[in-house]
Amino acid sequence: MSLIGRLEDLSLSDIFQILSVGKKTGSLILKGSSGNALFVFKNGLVVRAETDALDKTLGEELLNAKMIKDTIFHLAAEAKKKLPAKSLPEILFEFGSVSKEALDKVTKKRVEKVASKLLTWQDGDFQFELDDLNPQGKVNLSDLGWELSKGISPEYLLMEGARVYDESFVSVSELAGDKAEESEWEESWESRPIGERRDISALRALTQELRFPDSASEITLLILRFASDIFDRGILFMVGETEIAGFGQFGFDMERPDDKIREIMLPLEENIFFKKIIEEKRPFKGSMERDTVTEVLMKEIGGGWPHEAALFPIVTEGKVFALLYCDNLPTGEKTGETEGLEIFIDQAGLAIEKSLLQEKLQEMEKKTKTL
Repeated sequence: MSLIGRLEDLSLSDIFQILSVGKKTGSLILKGSSGNALFVFKNGLVVRAETDALDKTLGEELLNAKMIKDTIFHLAAEAKKKLPAKSLPEILFEFGSVSKEALDKVTKKRVEKVASKLLTWQDGDFQFELDDLNPQGKVNLSDLGWELSKGISPEYLLMEGARVYDESFVSVSELAGDKAEESEWEESWESRPIGERRDISALRALTQELRFPDSASEITLLILRFASDIFDRGILFMVGETEIAGFGQFGFDMERPDDKIREIMLPLEENIFFKKIIEEKRPFKGSMERDTVTEVLMKEIGGGWPHEAALFPIVTEGKVFALLYCDNLPTGEKTGETEGLEIFIDQAGLAIEKSLLQEKLQEMEKKTKTL
C-alpha cells in the first residue's frame, strides 16, 4: 500500500489513525513550505521521527545537554561524512559515547516535539511507503536520528503534541497582548482566577479547536485529550446496537495499549449498568456496579477495581455515538469537578454531527458528478 496525497485533503491526525489502526510498517515522508519531515512506523507505532523544521538535530541536542563532549561530537560528524547511511546518534552509540537507554529517552521527547511541530503545518505533500524502513536518500534531512526500541502510539503523539502546541499558543498570545475580537463567552475566561479548575482550564484551551475540526476522528482525539487533563486513564468506546467496542485510550501502562483496547467488545444486553447510562444519555460519577461485563472490563484493563468511575455518553443525532469511561485508579485520587468536560462533550457531539453531515454532502456531490 502506497498512501499519497496532500495535507490540505488529509490531515496528519487522519493519516496517523489510518496507519495506527492498520498496524502499518513503513516510512511516512512529508514535504511542505515549512520543511521536510519523516515518521517511521513499525506495526502501527512510531519508532523514528525527524524534521528540519526544528532548530537543532538530535546530535546537537545531545551536545547541548552535555550528554556528549564537544570533541566526540566533531569526531562523529567527521565519521558521518564517510558513512552517510548512518545517522549521527547511531555513530555515537557505536563509539560507546552514549547508551541505548539514554538515546531512547531523548528520542522519545524528540519524536513528541516533531509531532507537535507538524500539527502547525497547513500544507504539504505526504507519501507513505509500505514496509520501507530505509528512507535514506528519499527525504532531504541532514540526519535521520535514532530508532526507538519501543514504539510510541500515534494517538498519544497527537494528544501530547497538540497539548504542547496549545500551551505555546496561549503563551505567545498572552505575551503579544492579542486584542482580537472574541465572543462574550470566550472573553469570560480571560479573567479566570488563579488556581482555576483543571476542567475549566482544559475547556478554555480546546474549545477553539472544536470549532473547525477536520474529521470525527479528530474530535474523538480532542475528547481524550480533554479527559486526560482530569483523569489518570480513560477509554473511548464506540456504541453499537448490541455492544460497545474499544476505540481509543489514554493513561494505560501496558504493552501496545491501543491494540488491546480496540480488542475489547462488551455486550450491552448483559450489562444493565452501561445500558442504563446509554439509554438515559446522562453522565455518571460514582461507584461502578459489578456484573459479569464490568468484571470482564476491569480484568482486561488491569489494576483492580476503581473506588470511583466516571462515564460520559457522547450524543450525536439523538443517539449515543460513543461512551467515555474514566477513572483515577493509578493514583487513587477522588474524581474532581467535571462540568467543563461535560460541556465540551455536549459541544463535541454537535461537532461530530456537523462533520458527519459534511461527509454525507461530499459523498452526494461526488455521486452527482459521476452521473
